[in-house]
Amino acid sequence: MFKFIFGPVSSRRFGLSLGIDLSPDKKQCNFDCLYCELKGAKTIDAMQNPTPVKEIIDEIKIALEKYPDIDVITVTANGEPTLYPHLKELAQQINTFKNGKKLLILSNGALISDKSIQETLLEFDIVKLSLDTVTPKVFKKLDRAHKSVNLERMIEGMKEFAHKFQNELVLETLVVKNINDTRDDFLALNRVINEIKPSRIDLGTIDRPSAYKVLPVSFETLEILSRDIEHIPLVIIKRNHAKSKKEFSPDEIIQLLRRRPQSAEDIEELFDEKSKMRLNSLLDRGEADIVNAAGVIFYKIS
Repeated sequence: MFKFIFGPVSSRRFGLSLGIDLSPDKKQCNFDCLYCELKGAKTIDAMQNPTPVKEIIDEIKIALEKYPDIDVITVTANGEPTLYPHLKELAQQINTFKNGKKLLILSNGALISDKSIQETLLEFDIVKLSLDTVTPKVFKKLDRAHKSVNLERMIEGMKEFAHKFQNELVLETLVVKNINDTRDDFLALNRVINEIKPSRIDLGTIDRPSAYKVLPVSFETLEILSRDIEHIPLVIIKRNHAKSKKEFSPDEIIQLLRRRPQSAEDIEELFDEKSKMRLNSLLDRGEADIVNAAGVIFYKIS
């Protein structure tokens, strides 16, 4: 019997999620990222011994009966889920019985330039792709991709897919100390991200033991780097970090939101009560707006 359905996991970014691992027995991936929590393994370009779709579907239905309050069905893998050869069929079948739940895939984006993969991902409600760097030298060092993966093609594929995709596209960047943590890295990343135009960026760092000896950056570093990502809603993935609340003038709030939309969570943790009142005044006057970016509430300048 198929045994790689994860139980429900709560997430502020996506809601209560049921995870489906398409490679339960071993890591099967076209990346071998330095920060990966799975044991290092040789990269591949084809999945071995894929589980039949029917077996997966049967287990999903059982899990949904057990956990009826699920918000999101998340397709992932001990590796890369787009290597699963029956992914389109699987997604289409899930769509016939998901009953209002969102279908999400977590992918490294390596195959996104493949037109057939793009067509497959159009079946999903939310597509989350990794983009740790846009610099080939850094990409080679950090993500350690299979020889068939080309960063430039990957980026162009993300642009093409974003143009086709009408649902929620999220990009995730994970920062590793002394590898992709410079301002030059993020200025280059910003240029590409603004060409892709995703719904949202998730920015984080290492928070679990990794396969290789690499280190996380501090939360403060993430905040500094995030300032160079402009015009796209961005969430810093927080790891129980308490920020000190500050008072902002109306002009400071406008400049902050103009540089980068702030999530409701950012506002709650960063703004003191006076600043929240000033933000509400901007909303009342139509100078600021509230938007929903892939399930996360953001404040931005009108």
